[in-house]
Formats: sequence, structure tokens, C-alpha cells
Amino acid sequence: MAKKKILYFVEAFGGGVFTYLANLSNALCDDFDVYIAYGIRKQTPQNFKDYFNKRIHLIRVENYQREISFSKDLAALKEMKKIANKVQPDVIHLNSSKAGILGRWLFRNSKTPVFYTPHGYSFLMTNISKKKKLFYKSLEKIFAFKNIETIACSKGEYEITKELTSNATYVDNGINLKEFDGIKMGHQINFNNLKVATLGRISLQKNPVMFNRIAEAFPNIDFIWIGDGELRDKLIAPNIKITGWVDNKTALSYLADTDIFLLTSLWEGLPMALLEAMYMKKVCIVSNVVGNRDVIHNRRNGYVCDSVFDYIEIIKKLKIQKNIKQIITNAKNEVIEHYNSQIMADQYKRIYLQSLEYKGKI
Repeated sequence: MAKKKILYFVEAFGGGVFTYLANLSNALCDDFDVYIAYGIRKQTPQNFKDYFNKRIHLIRVENYQREISFSKDLAALKEMKKIANKVQPDVIHLNSSKAGILGRWLFRNSKTPVFYTPHGYSFLMTNISKKKKLFYKSLEKIFAFKNIETIACSKGEYEITKELTSNATYVDNGINLKEFDGIKMGHQINFNNLKVATLGRISLQKNPVMFNRIAEAFPNIDFIWIGDGELRDKLIAPNIKITGWVDNKTALSYLADTDIFLLTSLWEGLPMALLEAMYMKKVCIVSNVVGNRDVIHNRRNGYVCDSVFDYIEIIKKLKIQKNIKQIITNAKNEVIEHYNSQIMADQYKRIYLQSLEYKGKI
């Protein structure tokens, strides 16, 4: 019997969303015929095709772009329709805001099961006006068509989703533990020579201004930002090193040689980099936002902060924390037992098959 076809649409083909799709599609391609219709962003790896099983079909959507543009978005809609007509998928899964808005409009009356995963709602952004937040939230409500189920990527995102639509569930993000093969994982925390890192795009979401303030408070500690982005000029402390964009293996190798993973995000979905740091037994110190606080439980498997003062105090007192080894062990165990890509893929498989059964397609 021919495999059922899953068609993923994703404009934000970089960062955590890229890792999520690579992990999910690779884990599902034994059971499904997988297609990914993607856009290119600056943070899309140059060798992105190497991340995917050769059986996965990759289709570029030429007119995808992050900004709102009537002409480009209309052209992208036409591309999406053409791709769907050609692939004839059994399941459609839209990822992130742009593909989510365009796809939900396009497939609002589709008899094919359609899903949408936000990966962090736009209206949670803290750098926009109240009017814009209301506009983005209204868009999410308007486009929450009854035939389209939202699959949030964390419990916190799911709680927010329930305010927008009753047709919702959630599957926690998970990382592929095989990605750590060949990475030296034996680094022991050195309280006398701490190294602090973060990983991701240097963007407003990741709050480089706060990261810089924390680095300035510890001039004798090395800070490293693994990644690049439009706000790199905000990282002016002399003890901060910026790696620029590197492939995933190199990024993990940089992270492996550090002690503390800092996440100063203003908003999140469920960050893959945090899960990677937990698995590598880094001390995780994160901001108190949805996604981060879904995973990190204060003083049990990491630390949750409400202010720059919190970050500074935790780093200052880390040496005298008696249960620090237990905290990082708890974090690693939670990734192994829950936040791994095979468990994530099994849950998605169940959701997809249930939807196909409900539609009478299996």
C-alpha cells in the first residue's frame, strides 16, 4: 500500500523551526511520504539539504518572505496552491505565522486534514505596540477555521491557543539525540573559570541588550553568542565573542565547551537550543516566558529569571549551590525521557493517523 503523503509548508526555514522540521520529517519518513515546501532565510543553513533524509521531497516557495507584501503574499499563495495540487497530500501541516496565515486561508474549506503550529505567536512579541499586538491576535482568531487544528509546541503555547480556538492540542518539541554523536560531552563545570553561552539569532526576540548587560557585570567571564543576526551591534561588551552562523555540529561543539546556557528571550515557542543545552548538562538560566518556563522549573532543573538582577545573582552564587549537579542531571534526564524527537514524532504520527481515520482515508 502506498504511503500517505504529508506536505509541510514553512516560510521561517531557519533556527529552531528548521531543527524541528528536520527532526520530525526524518523520524516520519519511514511511515509517510514527506514533502516540505520552504522559504529561504538568512539563517537557513547553506547545506540545508544535507540535514534531511534523501527520501524527503524539498520544494522551494520562491515568493515566501517574512515581511507583509500584498503582491509577494499573493504570489506565494498561488505557489502553495500549485504545490498542493501537484503533491495531492493526505495531510497538510503549516508552520509559523506567515505560512500559517496564507495556508489557513488557502485550505479553509479543504477536505484534507490541515494542521497549524505557531512556534511562538507574533502577538507575544514585546517590541510592538498594543495596537499591533491586538491586530496579530485578531488575525489568529479570524484564521482559526474550524477544520484546521492547531498543534502548539509547548503546554504554555497550548494554553494561549485555547483563547483563540477550541480545536487545539499540543506536542512538546524534542531534539534528535543522535545529533550529539561525535560531540565531546565530557566538559565538567569549572566554577573558577566559567564560560557562558547562548545559541540563536541575534534578534530582538533573544534580547541581546540584556545578554550584553549580564556580560558587562562579569568582565572576567567569557561570554559567547553562537549565531549571528541583525542586532549584533548590541553586543558591545569586550568579553563577548560572536561566532557568526555555523552549522549545527559546530554550534553544538561550541556549546559543549561552556558551563552556563543563558536564554534572555522576550518570547518563545519551545526553544530547541534550550533542550540541547539541557541534554549537554549545562546550567540553564532562562527568562520567565512561555516555552522557557514550560521546560525549566526553578531550582529543579535550571533557573528562571524575571530581571537582569536575577541572572547576575544566580551566576554570582552558582559556586555555593550545593545541588547544582543534581539540577543539571535532572535537566538531561527530562530531555531523554520526554523532549526527544522520537517521542515527538510518535505523537505527531498518532495525530495524523487519527485525522485520516476520522476523514475515512484509512
